[in-house]
Amino acid sequence: MNPITVLLADDHTIVREGLRALLALEKDMEVVGEAVNGQQAVAFANKLAPDVVVMDLAMPLLNGLEAIARIRECTPASTKILVLS
Repeated sequence: MNPITVLLADDHTIVREGLRALLALEKDMEVVGEAVNGQQAVAFANKLAPDVVVMDLAMPLLNGLEAIARIRECTPASTKILVLS
């Protein structure tokens, strides 16, 4: 079975590192990318098509809500977005 792929999008390094460490404990999950702003989150989601995006709402360059709208346009309908703020 393929692991659940996860994209982390948060401008705080410590939050991304903590989430990555927690998800590394799960055998069926793999963090495939980390975005530090909303624009990067959209670009990574478009390129990686992750199963799940964990998104912060307060992000530089492009806020989380706008990034979510753009991610919805460029990823498969099966991509789930979890807001963590």
